[in-house]
Amino acid sequence: TLILVPHGSRDPRALATVTALAERIREQRPGLPVRLGHIELNEPLLTDTLAARPGGGSAVLVPLLLSPGQHVKHDIPAAAADAPHLDTRVAAPLGPHPLLAEALHARLVQAGWPPLPLGTTARRHHAVVLAAAGSRDPESAAGTEAAAALLADRLGVPVVPAYAAPTAACARPVPEALKALADQGRTRVAVAAYFTAPGRFATQSAAAAPWIAAAPLGAHPALARLVLHRYDQARTAPPVAEQRRLTAV
Repeated sequence: TLILVPHGSRDPRALATVTALAERIREQRPGLPVRLGHIELNEPLLTDTLAARPGGGSAVLVPLLLSPGQHVKHDIPAAAADAPHLDTRVAAPLGPHPLLAEALHARLVQAGWPPLPLGTTARRHHAVVLAAAGSRDPESAAGTEAAAALLADRLGVPVVPAYAAPTAACARPVPEALKALADQGRTRVAVAAYFTAPGRFATQSAAAAPWIAAAPLGAHPALARLVLHRYDQARTAPPVAEQRRLTAV
């Protein structure tokens, strides 16, 4: 079973979005059982999804999170370890990956970004702020910077990572990044949403956009392909119980 693990949000669009993504994954791989298990704020919670399989079996938990952090490194593995009746594996976070750059590009075009490659003059005026949630984990910042570089290579313009909830590790706020690009003469600056679903941070980041703001990644086909890629990778990894035993030795 593939268990999608979104963070959860009070925004009702978030649950609808991850439900649509689960359906997209089922379409891409018919016959694969796909379940949802939220970390918080939405039902079903991950702990309830794991407990609902009392007969045992195996499951791969795929975080719908774009960077490493507390949830990926501790909370999700802990929930898996608390379900010893299941043979569980935890996949890596989704990003960075070229499939995310594909989905981000598509969302920008939907918002009004030019669909064709920019000419030399246009490239001098265009740029993107990649808006992410932020984390205290330095690996999260490194992952977002790598994702920004992948998108920049695809678009041919600067892509600056910035954060809706700045921390010591992810220090640049979205408005600050937008101002810095404007000061450089970038008059067409878009905000790309490095979020899997709508929520407070995505809405806040979009509201700061001086030009266009892309929608979150949502149920884009490239995101569904990436989830399945992480699922396939994790199936060959040691189970959570074995990883914990090896760590304790």
